[in-house]
Amino acid sequence: MTELVPLATYCFVMSSTPGPNNMMLTASGANFGYRGTLPHVLGISVGGAVQTFVTCLGLGALFTAVPALHGVLRVTGALYLLVLAWRLTGGAALKGAEVPRPLSFAQGALFQAVNPKSWVKAITLASVFMPAGMGAASGALLVSAVGLVVIFPCISAWALFGVALRRFLTDPRRQRVFNGIMAGALAVLALLFLR
Repeated sequence: MTELVPLATYCFVMSSTPGPNNMMLTASGANFGYRGTLPHVLGISVGGAVQTFVTCLGLGALFTAVPALHGVLRVTGALYLLVLAWRLTGGAALKGAEVPRPLSFAQGALFQAVNPKSWVKAITLASVFMPAGMGAASGALLVSAVGLVVIFPCISAWALFGVALRRFLTDPRRQRVFNGIMAGALAVLALLFLR
């Protein structure tokens, strides 16, 4: 099936390029290591596959029919990124909340529902890469499975990049600066969502 090559290439590009998931995974890898970040990686992977599957089955048509949903996603995603940026800077700890910990499987999966980049990917997969001549469910399953296989190593690389940075962050001052930079990057992404 030569259609699988463009499909896998698109998934690779969308999964490898910077975005909210990859920024959060880099910060998590630097702060909590790969093992601590693995549930987040798995959550993004599975959440993205489920999102793609339901979009291929017709949810994408809802976004075409109701364009206001895009605005709701942008605002919700931006607010969530700002909360994560606040947590990353330690702002929550300053207010007496619990010590920051890595995002869970469920948090990683559910974030895909408000991540505009993830929706763009799912809608493009549903509208461009659904195989002709297959039933809707089997085509959606194929597209989702390819996406799942491709995303895991791509986003793991971002978490491992964060892990590689850990040795430079042994000084608490450097770690605070790093977390501030990553929080700033998430805040900029949040602002870009609102454009």
